Amino acid sequence: MANPRRNDFLIPTLGVLFDSLAIASAFFLAYILRFRTPFLHFLPLAEGVPPLGEYLRGACVIIPIWLIIFNSRKMYGARRNVARADDLFSIVRLVTLGMLVVMSAAFYYRAFSYSRAVFGLLWVLSILLILIGRLFLYQIERWQYRRGKDLRHAVIIGHNATANRIFFHLHDHPLLGYKFIGYFSDRECLKIEPLGKSVWLGRMDDIPNHLLKHRIELVLVALDIPEHEKLVGIIQECEGMNVEFMIVPDFVEIMTSRVAVKEIEGIPFVRLKGVPMTTWGRISKRLFDFVVSSILLIITSPLFLLIAVLIKLTSHGDAVFVQERIGLDGKPFKILKFRSMKSGSEQFDRYAGLGIHNDPRRTLIGRILRRTSLDELPQLVNVWKGEMSLVGPRPERPYFVDQFKRMVPKYLDRHRVKTGITGWAQVNGLRGDSSLEERIKFDIYYIENWSMLFDLKILLRTVRTLL
Repeated sequence: MANPRRNDFLIPTLGVLFDSLAIASAFFLAYILRFRTPFLHFLPLAEGVPPLGEYLRGACVIIPIWLIIFNSRKMYGARRNVARADDLFSIVRLVTLGMLVVMSAAFYYRAFSYSRAVFGLLWVLSILLILIGRLFLYQIERWQYRRGKDLRHAVIIGHNATANRIFFHLHDHPLLGYKFIGYFSDRECLKIEPLGKSVWLGRMDDIPNHLLKHRIELVLVALDIPEHEKLVGIIQECEGMNVEFMIVPDFVEIMTSRVAVKEIEGIPFVRLKGVPMTTWGRISKRLFDFVVSSILLIITSPLFLLIAVLIKLTSHGDAVFVQERIGLDGKPFKILKFRSMKSGSEQFDRYAGLGIHNDPRRTLIGRILRRTSLDELPQLVNVWKGEMSLVGPRPERPYFVDQFKRMVPKYLDRHRVKTGITGWAQVNGLRGDSSLEERIKFDIYYIENWSMLFDLKILLRTVRTLL
């Protein structure tokens, strides 16, 4: 029988300790930088250098309040593969909320006047130090998983294409924090299938007893729609067990949409598909694209010139390749890329297909450009002009759009937003030679769950991938 996990105690406890130390250190460093170093001596001191003790006493009051705020936003659970970009956004948001509490308390506390410069430093230093603590925490948890400690026991219910896909992506990655014990299905799968590498634990009727026997904590449900009636019975029989059930959205034919209940004149409606972004959302996204693309075009202009010269010196033809792609609302536009193939190779595109590995048409410089994604750099001009966005589904050629819209469900939903240089599918490893259906699912998920924070998260993951 498996040993009980300690991760739900160890990692949250370390998280509280690291955050407490980070906040206390931020208070201390903010005081030192403001009053004991020459960096901010140009700011006037109304009543001389205040005592350090007042700031440390303030830290003792503020730390518990901030920890309560962090805990209310689920920051102290076992981490389990939390994206570092998500951690960054959560920390910035919660520290900002915590600073509002600090400044409100300081306003009503008349016995001592706290420096506004210290508050500004405290905000920056708290974000930085808490993030550093989280990175240490992340490494500690990964170290535990490498040793096979504190892994969460999981099983799959079902035997279909999605069940095989779940097992294929998750079973051999203990650093995610899961250990797959096996699967339940009314029949044993073939050895040639991905699930065939796992253990058949039994039929549906055997599930409740086996969950207790193997101390299962996570059940991933991959049942076809006709089998959903069985799921209701299984969950009822598992009442009283500390087991988490998760179902892949595909099985309720909602796929990637954000399901919500909306009431109109007292009548509840379940929203299966929504408008991806509001007018203000489109304005903010366009403003962000324009500002960032302008900055990047200025910064990378020497690199533009260098790449263009190398292309011209090593092969015949123009340095920049122009091709028609389909964008927002199905309208065509001219995409710009650095030429990575021999001149004239595009006429064979429809015969060559998509994303050929080691395409013989590529030039020597082209191989380097493709490997580093630098061939996409001129698309910053498309973004600046408003034809594309920094983040969105990748644009495709008209010929392939005509083919895919008849073959792939929801394919045309990709055109509800501007296409992008990078996207949710790309940062999850789904590029030209990957499954088209998988890429579409990630694109639709992005569209249905769009936010500026989601865009920032994708951009940060793109930078990390490139580096």
